[in-house]
Amino acid sequence: MKKSLYCLNKLLPNFKRIIVLLSFIAFINNAHSQVISGTVVTKILNSIYLKNTGGENSNRKISVYLPPGYEQSKKRYPVIYYLHGFSGTDSIAPVMKSILDRGIAKNKIGQYIFVIADNYTLFGGSFYSNSTLIGNWSDFEAKELVGYVDKNFRTIANRNARGIGGHSMGGYGALKIAMLHPDVFSCVYAMSPGLLAFVKEFGPNSDSYKQLASIKTKEELDKTYYPKVIAACARAWSPNPNKPPFYIDLPFNYIGDSLVVDTAVYEKWRANMPVYMLNQYASNLKKLKAIKLDWGRNDSPRFPMQCGMFSQELENHGIEHYAEEYIGTHVSKIWTTDGRVLNEMLPFFNDYLQFE
Repeated sequence: MKKSLYCLNKLLPNFKRIIVLLSFIAFINNAHSQVISGTVVTKILNSIYLKNTGGENSNRKISVYLPPGYEQSKKRYPVIYYLHGFSGTDSIAPVMKSILDRGIAKNKIGQYIFVIADNYTLFGGSFYSNSTLIGNWSDFEAKELVGYVDKNFRTIANRNARGIGGHSMGGYGALKIAMLHPDVFSCVYAMSPGLLAFVKEFGPNSDSYKQLASIKTKEELDKTYYPKVIAACARAWSPNPNKPPFYIDLPFNYIGDSLVVDTAVYEKWRANMPVYMLNQYASNLKKLKAIKLDWGRNDSPRFPMQCGMFSQELENHGIEHYAEEYIGTHVSKIWTTDGRVLNEMLPFFNDYLQFE
């Protein structure tokens, strides 16, 4: 018994040292976790570019991720502008914060300001296009939002420190806005970009146009997917203020079971689809430092098809770019710890954007 007490007393100093050491490690880990945590600031931007006659709210919510230590530093930061998909909003801000914090903590990326605006519309999305009916969404992103962020946050306010990216409709918007505004953005990353060309569900052989022709109310339209997307595109690309209930013209119409092509509207749509826009804007894309697009092999067949078409057109015009097909669907492996944003998109911008 005496021997046991002796051994215990002898070991106690070691236990105390271990407890002190563990407490110190816990303190360091806690302090480190606080250091690597950024913040998300939410603002409402009363947009001038989004004033419209189509019933859309021109007051837009924006969520801005500020990197760890932003408030304590005087540094300026590069900015990534992210465009969400159809029917989305800026509601991914909490996930955005988690992924950016993780990327910085793991030393996968440097410190960015990351901006996402709520681009949801009454019909699900603007396709980041200028429209006489629903407002100028492309100009809102490239001019008004960039100007607001540069004025209100410590950005490196030049194109070399700005990148634009997005997913699905947002991938489409990122490519289109990069084409139109190479003076504003220096690089672009499009994940599973949609509506790059007239293919599959949006081509003339789709029955979506026939379905849309039979729909007479917004309530009916909201129960569909492809007809609703087509209506949203039309409100952006071919609005008609004299044609209720949806105030749109379509490239493909039906008289009974007969398909009728409206060539004037067809050309308006082609002028907004990146595969066909390349002939006009190839020189703009050549001004960019870097271009990348990716898509899931197991996505709807239209995505591999149109992304392949766009990549081929880029190559035909001598435009260097990265194009990658990965094993995934349209929504898998995007905002996840094993996903494209953390492991591909953010490191891509890390390689090409200017840091202070």
